[in-house]
Amino acid sequence: MSTLTITALKDILRSAAGEDDGVDLDAEILDTPFTELGYDSLALLETAARIAREYGVTLSDDDVDQIDTPRELLDRVNAAARA
Repeated sequence: MSTLTITALKDILRSAAGEDDGVDLDAEILDTPFTELGYDSLALLETAARIAREYGVTLSDDDVDQIDTPRELLDRVNAAARA
């Protein structure tokens, strides 16, 4: 399985829930909370569903609730993929 990169995550975020007009996902967003990027819990659940389909890593709803930033999401997905 391939590693989930920030570029791939940005593509998934855009396709899963769009992009807030006031947010530039092309900027440095690794440590920006998802709430500041305009993604609510429903958008993150859709993102997690796409990650499960495309990367084979399933995150529980509780896992998703505890993830605040793109860096945390990448770390969680890539650690699960290596396990």
